[in-house]
Amino acid sequence: MRKFFQEIKADLKFRSAGPGQKLSEPARYGALRRRVPKEKPKTEAAPKPRHGPTDEAQMAAAAALARMELKPKAKPPSSQGAIKNQVRKELMAEAAASVKGVSADQEDPAFSDKETAAEPSVSGVYFICPLTSTVVRKDGKEKHIREAIKSYFSVDPVAASIMEIHTLNKDREKVRVGVETMAKYLDNIYLHPEEEKYQKIKLQNKVFQERINCLEGIHRFFQSVGFETRTLPVPGQDTTEEYYVLKEEMLTKLEDLKDYKEQLLSCEPLRLQLDRQLCVFKPSPEAARFELPNDFYNLTAEEIKREQRLRTEAVEKASMLRTRAMREKEEQREMRKYNYTLLRVRLPDGYLLQGTFYAREPVSVLYNFVREALRDNWLPFELLGPGGLKLTDENLAFNECGLVPSALLTLAWDAAVMSDIEASGQEQPASPLKPELLSHVQTLS
Repeated sequence: MRKFFQEIKADLKFRSAGPGQKLSEPARYGALRRRVPKEKPKTEAAPKPRHGPTDEAQMAAAAALARMELKPKAKPPSSQGAIKNQVRKELMAEAAASVKGVSADQEDPAFSDKETAAEPSVSGVYFICPLTSTVVRKDGKEKHIREAIKSYFSVDPVAASIMEIHTLNKDREKVRVGVETMAKYLDNIYLHPEEEKYQKIKLQNKVFQERINCLEGIHRFFQSVGFETRTLPVPGQDTTEEYYVLKEEMLTKLEDLKDYKEQLLSCEPLRLQLDRQLCVFKPSPEAARFELPNDFYNLTAEEIKREQRLRTEAVEKASMLRTRAMREKEEQREMRKYNYTLLRVRLPDGYLLQGTFYAREPVSVLYNFVREALRDNWLPFELLGPGGLKLTDENLAFNECGLVPSALLTLAWDAAVMSDIEASGQEQPASPLKPELLSHVQTLS
């Protein structure tokens, strides 16, 4: 920058000195130049004179150069530090986009136009409620669970309250501690029905407050198993406190209390079942093309935290020498960002069988899914992944096999068995699929 301004100043001084002349003939040549100007060719345009920067521009440039020289030079970050900072920025951007529900791709008009133009392969990820048999979409799952448990109170209030405790409280350790404490209360009453002290639970008791009161649904549980809230005087004091007191008629139903205790300890959280959304398509050249909705990509807040932790660990290992096995393990970890996968199986007649699966489900689930759709489910077959790779290890998860977030597989019959069938002259059906599935065949768009 300094050299550039020095060259400009030198050029200005040279031009202000006037036209040049020979040292051997200063007067004659100079006078000739002043009296007889050199005639320029008429065909060529006269070059425009070059103007130097104004005084204001030179002053501004000099001031800018001075500021640059006075500014301390920042120390370049190390490669590992730069990687960490870049990843941290990316994670923050991803978290912000996930919270707002808007991704960078959605903000791009070109991307939006492309997405609206292509019809999704499935409309979303859906679940089936075991209580109501209702099919609900992924984003309405939590709301439906609450409503389903609430409606079940009219059927079995004890079972509903126990289900509420195990399902709506996400901290499994707190649930375990609270449930064991409540079971102890019931067990004391069952074992010592004559002891009145076991029939009362002080609500302000430290153990009750720390282990039980923090759980959602516990008050409805105590009411449903026969407790009622009473305000009783504190022995030796002029104050009163609230208690859960067991109703007298429950002392004649001690076996019921024992059953409630067993239910409380053995209950599992209510989980909605993934809807496979089984579809059958006619043979199509578009079999390998997938257009997935956002349900296959969006992550919950808990999933974002897990991804942040995994990526932070990956950054820490960036400067380490890693073996091939370590690199493959990290690649598989990267595949875990998908919770679901859409799989298609192409049958020998070209028909396509499609279903939705958890990304962490084993390959054996897909084998069962295909076998249940076949007319002759006893026929042995193999599934070939992309590139013709045989899926022989049925215990591997889909994300470990690279079958996420979508994949097209091929079904191949056992050659020896098919040869025996052909040799027997047994007539084979036009399609190996069940007739009820073929009656709902669709065209892949």
